[in-house]
Amino acid sequence: MIIKPYGDTSNDGAIQLSFTLPIKNCGRAKEAAKIYVMKLGFKKADIVHAEALSDGFTFFVAYAKTDVSIDYDKVEYSEAVDKPFTMDETDAFIKEHFGRKINIVGACTGTDAHTVGIDAIMNMKGYNHHFGLERYSMINALNMGSQVPNEKLLEKAVEMKADAVLVSQIVTQKDVHIKNLTNLIELAEAEHLRGKMLLITGGPRINNKLAKELGFDAGFGIGSYADHVATFIVKKLLERKMA
Repeated sequence: MIIKPYGDTSNDGAIQLSFTLPIKNCGRAKEAAKIYVMKLGFKKADIVHAEALSDGFTFFVAYAKTDVSIDYDKVEYSEAVDKPFTMDETDAFIKEHFGRKINIVGACTGTDAHTVGIDAIMNMKGYNHHFGLERYSMINALNMGSQVPNEKLLEKAVEMKADAVLVSQIVTQKDVHIKNLTNLIELAEAEHLRGKMLLITGGPRINNKLAKELGFDAGFGIGSYADHVATFIVKKLLERKMA
């Protein structure tokens, strides 16, 4: 199936862009922004909004059109979880297949100080009417908070015999999250922990494809809840148990 962006009519190729240029907001700046968009390869461009961020920086919104299309049938991507269990279904699944509580430890590691992601997945109250892992009766969940060194997270995971380790990364400037996640995988391999526990990461700039490329078992991005994470963990653990 060949697809193109949709604006006013099907396959019109309309697209919206936003960006900032280091120039003062004026008519000349808008013309420069339009020329820049055209240089990106669009066949038509209009600057529909310009706002000064400071004396020397301007934020622009542009509408443009493109002839570029893609074959959607050739796009390869798989979600970590297609249909998540409810909390009660997960607890029942654990009781049936494991007969013990599943141990999960999580943290926001490196210099990242934002706990919003790991809290949404792990804290008892959860997020957006989805309870966190601490609420599950058959899960022993430990949230270590933010700015936790990767070494400390893995040390705690070994100590509590964790079945799964969760790593949240919110800050992504200059790909700092990629460097930190790569470091965690290298540490886990050095300690011979790969395969002994599930390594899972999540954040606003992370998806399952990126996570697996980095060496994690799964990745969860925007729109993911504890339901998704818990479902993946218990299904994957059973798969390994039956192997």
